[in-house]
Order: sequence, then C-alpha cells, then structure tokens
Amino acid sequence: MTVAHHFQFRDGVLHAEDTSLADLASEFGTPLYVYSRQALHDAWEAYRVAAQGRNVLVCFGMKANSNLAVLNEFKKLGSGFDIVSGGELARVLAVGGDASRIVFSGVGKQEWEMQAALKAGVKCFNVESEAELLRLAQVADRLGMVAPVSLRVNPDVDAQTHPYISTGLKENKFGIAIESAVAVYQRAATLPSLKVVGVDCHIGSQITESAPYLDALDKLIALIKTLAGLGIDLQHLDLGGGIGIRYTDETLLSPSALLDKVFQVLDAQGLSHLQLVLEPGRSLVGNAGVLLTKVEYLKHSEAKNFAIVDAAMNDLLRPTLYGAWHSVEAVTPRDNTNVAQSYDIVGPICESGDWLARDRELNLEQGDLIAIMSAGAYAFTMASQYNTRPRAAEIMVDGTQAHVIRPREKMEDLFATEKVLN
Repeated sequence: MTVAHHFQFRDGVLHAEDTSLADLASEFGTPLYVYSRQALHDAWEAYRVAAQGRNVLVCFGMKANSNLAVLNEFKKLGSGFDIVSGGELARVLAVGGDASRIVFSGVGKQEWEMQAALKAGVKCFNVESEAELLRLAQVADRLGMVAPVSLRVNPDVDAQTHPYISTGLKENKFGIAIESAVAVYQRAATLPSLKVVGVDCHIGSQITESAPYLDALDKLIALIKTLAGLGIDLQHLDLGGGIGIRYTDETLLSPSALLDKVFQVLDAQGLSHLQLVLEPGRSLVGNAGVLLTKVEYLKHSEAKNFAIVDAAMNDLLRPTLYGAWHSVEAVTPRDNTNVAQSYDIVGPICESGDWLARDRELNLEQGDLIAIMSAGAYAFTMASQYNTRPRAAEIMVDGTQAHVIRPREKMEDLFATEKVLN
C-alpha cells in the first residue's frame, strides 16, 4: 500500500491529515482535488534545511500547481517562484509575491509578457534562444530599462526520465546548446539594455539520483570559467528543478543529499560565491494532493475489467500523456480482499486514452470512493473542460478544517462567454 505520509487510514477510512476523505466527498462531491497544507510545509522544510547557511534561492516551479492558496503558502514560507508565462506572473503578484525573487523561464515569451515582467522587476529572464535575447533587448530598450538575463544552457545530459519530461538533451526544444553559449553570452554583453547575471539549466523532471545534476554542473562550471576569462562574471547558477517524488517504490533523492554534493563541487572549484538557484515543482506539491473519484459502474468482460469513475483524463492527464503511474487506494477498503479483481480505472470521456490507472487489484463495488494518489502536481494545472466537463473543486485541508480554495465550475460557466451568430 503506497500512501503518502499526510494521507493515512484511520478507523478504516483514508484521511487527509485529520479529515476523512469520505466526508469531503460527501460534502463537496466528486471528482475532487484535496491538498494537505502540512504536506506543503513539510516538503518546503526539506529544502529550507538543505539550504540553511548557504546562499540558495528556492523558486517554486509553479506550473506544477498554481492555485493562489498554494502560492500564498510558499510565499509565506519564503519561496521565490519560477514562472513560464505572463499569467503565472500575474498569479504570483496577486498573492503579493516578491517579483525580485521570480525567474522567468520558457521558450516562447511574448513581448507583452516581457514588458510585464520588466515592469514588475523580476530577478532575471532565463533566455532560451538568441532570437529571444534580441527581442528582450529591444523591449527593454523601448521601456528605457535594463533586463537581467541568464541564459538557459542545454548541457546535453540525459536525466534518465520519461522522454516527455526530459529537457536537457540536444533534441529537446529547451535552452541554448552549450557549444553556442559563449558566443551568445558575448553578444548579450554588448547590448546596453541587457545585464548578464547568471547561467541556468534544467535537465528534466522526476529525477531520483544526483549523477545527472552533477554531470550538468561540470559542464556549467567549465562554461562559467570560460566566461570569467572573457570578463563576463556571473552572480548566480540556476540548476533547475526536477527532483522526483514517490509514486510507487522509487528511491528518492533528498534536497540535502543533492545540495551537499553540489556545494562540495562548487567549493572545490572556487565558485562558492555564486548564489545557487533551484526550481523545484513536483517535489514540493506532488505528494501533497489526491484526486477523489467515485465508481459509477463496474464493467466485466473476458479481456478486461473496468471501473468506470467520474474523474477522467481532463482531471488528470498524466497517465494518458506520459503513461504515468499513480497509486490507487480505496477510501474505505473492504476486509474481504480475497475477492479483489484486476481493474483498469477509466473515465467517461469519449477517448480510448481516457484512463487513470491500469491493472490494479481492487475490491470494488458501484458507488465506492477511490483516491488517485500523488495528484498535487500537474493535475489541476493540466485540467481541461474537454467533453464540456466542469473542472473539479480544489480543497485545502488544515488539520480538521477543509477550505474551498477553488469552487467547482458550474455548467453555465463553461459557455457563459460564448456567442452565437444572428
């Protein structure tokens, strides 16, 4: 049984902290996203301890979960933010986040996004192409401002993860090839509306060992030293995010284990003066949430057994998109496990790809509640209204208290802004 620390069984019912998930489903309906506030705090604490006494800025990779309540918790804990759009910038500012602790990543920044970020005063732009660099210089020049830039370098390091979440190889769309980086840095240094402040890389997600990070770090250090020889001195080194979480039986890499090794290398290379920036996303929120869903029908056939639930790929896209594994737990398990059967957990969407889990041994009956675990990251942020399905509510549990941090969409909300022709 794979149950995250803040989701445990009590008296035969799965709880979020001190709150019964069965009670939450009864009160708020299903599908339902449920987050543990304490889980967010505990995940942050692992980074705080790892960074203690070191010059480290932890920027939450908010594409994993951008609910304002989640952002506000991390803001209060002292987090910076890694953003990839003007919309994410607006969310951070909406909760009173400090723009000087924002790094702006992403390969396709538009002019309006650059303008908004410059006016807000972000820490830096992680520039991902020479074309973007030149556009940013033009935008900053028109505003009479200087844009702080860090080049996102593609170190061609294999993070040993799923191809869709591997971002540091030559064939990936992200970053500037490390072989070309020196020339782009030199170009940036000649542009008066730009200020070179750092170097950045992000090699992928769901990484469970330190070796890929250290391989990338070696390449970045060589680049930093080459730049220093050309008179281009950097202020920070951004090693990205990507530390994995436990979905099943993964051996985890802790922030402390990673930072101990990183700073050992930086100290040995005489680079401990650089600020280290990290961009964790999944590892801060992934195991802080579950997706509750109800079994609508059980369908048994010669080839497969299906548990048809009221959640679907529009609520949790990762299994369809990546073939991702999420643990599945009955909220109120039955004792007679000898009648468990193998089920595919599927939704009502009109797609063969609409599945949440496959080949799970469960003892189910129609009307049962199940929890799709580890749904705090890349669940609601990837949710859609496909098949005209209202997006589910989000709940934050704090001990025995449950707070609605985003209400369930109403059916009329889905087409309220649409117009028909006369």
